[in-house]
Amino acid sequence: MKNIILLTIDTLRKDVLGIYQNKEDLTSFLNSLVDHALIFTRFQSSGPYTQASFPGILTSSYYLEYGKPKKLSPKRMLISEVLQKNNITTAAFHSNPYLSDFFGWNRAWDIFYDSMQDEVSDLIPYVTGDQVNRKVQSWLEQYVQSGNQRHFFLWTHYMDVHEPYIPKKEYLQAVDPSISISEQEMFDLFKNTLLKRDITDAKKVNLLRNLYRAGVRETDEYVKELFKILKENNILENSIIIITTDHGDEFAEHQGLSHDGKFYAELIDSPCLIIDFDRKKKEICQKLVSNIDISPTILHLFNLSPEDKFEGQSLLPVDQYQEKGAFGEAIGKKGNHEKPTDLPVYYYRKDNMKIIYFQDGERWEIYDLEKDPEEKSNIIDSHPRADELKEKLLPRINRWENRQ
Repeated sequence: MKNIILLTIDTLRKDVLGIYQNKEDLTSFLNSLVDHALIFTRFQSSGPYTQASFPGILTSSYYLEYGKPKKLSPKRMLISEVLQKNNITTAAFHSNPYLSDFFGWNRAWDIFYDSMQDEVSDLIPYVTGDQVNRKVQSWLEQYVQSGNQRHFFLWTHYMDVHEPYIPKKEYLQAVDPSISISEQEMFDLFKNTLLKRDITDAKKVNLLRNLYRAGVRETDEYVKELFKILKENNILENSIIIITTDHGDEFAEHQGLSHDGKFYAELIDSPCLIIDFDRKKKEICQKLVSNIDISPTILHLFNLSPEDKFEGQSLLPVDQYQEKGAFGEAIGKKGNHEKPTDLPVYYYRKDNMKIIYFQDGERWEIYDLEKDPEEKSNIIDSHPRADELKEKLLPRINRWENRQ
């Protein structure tokens, strides 16, 4: 049995990774792991933004399971709770306010760093990946020196790809040397274009995309640094590392920017890799899987029994995974924050068919992802399976109201 490390990279689109056939060399270190990787090609996020997606990752449950939440419901079971009960050390290091102690995510962690006491700026409103790595390094060194023989679960989360898109100059130059822009100009672009969801100027949208891509390249360096820390502490070879994201980001593919309450591919068709250095040749899984399967997979890797409260199943062994389709739900917000008047949105995907229901306006959409991978042609009025697909979603709509 090995230690398990979960590395989540906020806002990471699948299509920027070389492992998923991107040719831009934005992720040279992640690309170098390919021979040790199990690669999931149809991994779906259960939510299009952090609050909606992370219950899937860390509690194997859906966002609206207990109504419109303000904080993590005590009815949910965190992976850390299951592991700690089984004498496995749990450690978390991140800088996302929505996953902080304030919102209830600090349960059953032996160490939980959420950076909420740290000073940050408007330009970079989070603790950067290199600083998170220093926290991880300090803890790992103490852990190793203590002679602790217990296995550990380490969750590390980076925010550096996330808006406001203020990458370091060296990474922006590597992406496009022709771009000359100050940090203040980047921030003005964030305030005046991204926050306003203004897609009228294609040049500004493309510049935002390039700033995002530079953030991806920067974050790849932080991943490389983390692996170096693991190796220096003789932990790397004795660990399995799961790398994924909570959601992607939009650059006007569906008339928006950032990550609002929508369920299109740029937001939920996500990367997921399982890195094991005992594996000497890459493996590819083309089954349709979900981020609610992450926590059950962690239990499987620790040789622990399934948790009754988890709604997903282990991704491993791959040949025993039973495809059941992928669900997701969120609040149909437009902007950085949910409003009380915002209504839920749901999706279900089976094979290459996806159905989406927007409660606002009672709108239905269906896409044939094989024929229409960019999800431009809504065939709800013509597809013969429309009623069948609707039946999959209808029981989920406002289901928490029946429990009160």
